[in-house]
Amino acid sequence: MTQSTEDAARRYRGMDGWPVPDILNALWNGQIQAVAACYPALPALAEAVTRATERLAGGTGRIVYSGAGSSGVIAALDGVDLGSTFDWPDDRVLILLAGGLDLAAGLAPEAEDSDELGRRLAGDHAIRSSDVVVGVSASGNSPFTTAIVDEARQRGALSIALTSVPGSPLANAADHVLAVATGAEVLAGSTRLGAGTAQKVMLNLFSTALMTGLGCVYDNLMVNLRPDNAKLRRRALAIVTDIARVDETRAAKALERQGDVKRAILDLAGVARADIPSLLAASGGNLRRALEAAKAHQKT
Repeated sequence: MTQSTEDAARRYRGMDGWPVPDILNALWNGQIQAVAACYPALPALAEAVTRATERLAGGTGRIVYSGAGSSGVIAALDGVDLGSTFDWPDDRVLILLAGGLDLAAGLAPEAEDSDELGRRLAGDHAIRSSDVVVGVSASGNSPFTTAIVDEARQRGALSIALTSVPGSPLANAADHVLAVATGAEVLAGSTRLGAGTAQKVMLNLFSTALMTGLGCVYDNLMVNLRPDNAKLRRRALAIVTDIARVDETRAAKALERQGDVKRAILDLAGVARADIPSLLAASGGNLRRALEAAKAHQKT
């Protein structure tokens, strides 16, 4: 039988009287076990990523993250980072957090219990068949999150449940279930610990693999990054230098001319400025395919 994240593990009884090194060792072991628990879920994750890539490629659909409490915050963190890292359009990310994204007043735990709120938000934001909806709940018992995922599925969206409990209401509501059996927490019921770590790992894997499939990555480089600060501008310069195999001076001039990494690289590959937008459009924004097309054209 699957052990609930809410169970109290007997081996940690008396922990409040342990020496600090022993407490830390127990907590560290809980984290390691949580990461290891992600491995059996990789086949299900691969299927979810494949279906999500198909749903979002070449369209206008959104990635919708939903959750409550610490699970919702972890989901929100994954969503808000997609823009700067992968230049994913801001209007194609939607975060539905129980209680809202203004965390100054706390996490509004009572909102987690509202099935009605979840369904209303799904309707207010017009979740539709082009969207991919990810619901995150360690216990899988959050009425708010389950309602959003269930409503999304009924509306034709691709629905994905990330939970520590297979067979939970959230798991039963989704098209794809990413069940990571992290079991009882070291600190009973504190799912911000092991379950939270597993959620962060799984969401990292999901969004990074998804963005790779959508053409936001070349080799292992973030060719879609937004160079909005000095660090990211340096990174953009290094990426262009690496892929185009030119010195920093030429890379910097190409970035100045073209404004972003992909266009700068195509510029340095000999593609005429006027042809770059259509070449990227024809390749679905995939730099590798665009470079291959440019090379083939140059040979003819």
